[in-house]
Amino acid sequence: MTSSSRVAPGAWDPAGYLRFAGERARPFTDLLARVDAPAPRVVVDLGCGEGALTASLAARWPGARVTGVDSSPQMLAAAAAHAVPGRVDFVAGDLRDWTPGAPVDVLVTNAVLHWVPGHADLLRRWAGQLAPGGTLALQVPGNSRAPTHRLLADLCRSPRWAALLGGAAPPADAVLDPAGYLDVLTGAGLGVDAWETTYLHVLRGTDPVLEWVRSTVLRPVLGRLGDADAAELSDAYAAALRAAYPPRPDGTTLLPFRRVFAVGRVPDTAST
Repeated sequence: MTSSSRVAPGAWDPAGYLRFAGERARPFTDLLARVDAPAPRVVVDLGCGEGALTASLAARWPGARVTGVDSSPQMLAAAAAHAVPGRVDFVAGDLRDWTPGAPVDVLVTNAVLHWVPGHADLLRRWAGQLAPGGTLALQVPGNSRAPTHRLLADLCRSPRWAALLGGAAPPADAVLDPAGYLDVLTGAGLGVDAWETTYLHVLRGTDPVLEWVRSTVLRPVLGRLGDADAAELSDAYAAALRAAYPPRPDGTTLLPFRRVFAVGRVPDTAST
């Protein structure tokens, strides 16, 4: 990456995020496999990122108008390549403030809500914005107690970094478990399917776990630091990650990654 194209610390980096595009797409595919919506007209992807997965929704439902919403200018710039006039569009917006112009047939939010404290209230609100028979489908990383997050939290709270990073340590309770999401969505009047899956990603390259988290949980931490401090913290974190996720004899590194899913649907009786 040249200096002219360098992504600012703390900003979303579409290229870095897409380094593991296949691994990151798999939970989205597994989530959508449990959405039974034969012919939705209005489909919304909240937190659409760089847009490739949003565009796949239009391929699945050719009769739908698909809208992706994201707050990152960098991600929206990348998503523009996937826009299709009259079929797929991308708009800037904070999902905490988003309201639809019409009832939504399928609302998807994938790997986003862990960034939003108290998002159970959002889910209740979104459930009320679904059309009769509409579906709300969510997926969130459930890895907040894994070494990736615990080691970073320990670093952020250590004497070397606590004063600089303050509350930047990743929380251990960013998401609910499947039963928690089932309770929230059932309480909002939806019929719910909730589950979790731990994927075993086989990563390659130098410090691949660090590269994985660099575009996710590490991003806001580095955004608080200057270049020299960011490099120092990254080196210390990389060493800790290598001990927690040692390379195997064949040079690959295994990264177990838990994800939590829920699909809620407005009962058919709501339209009678």
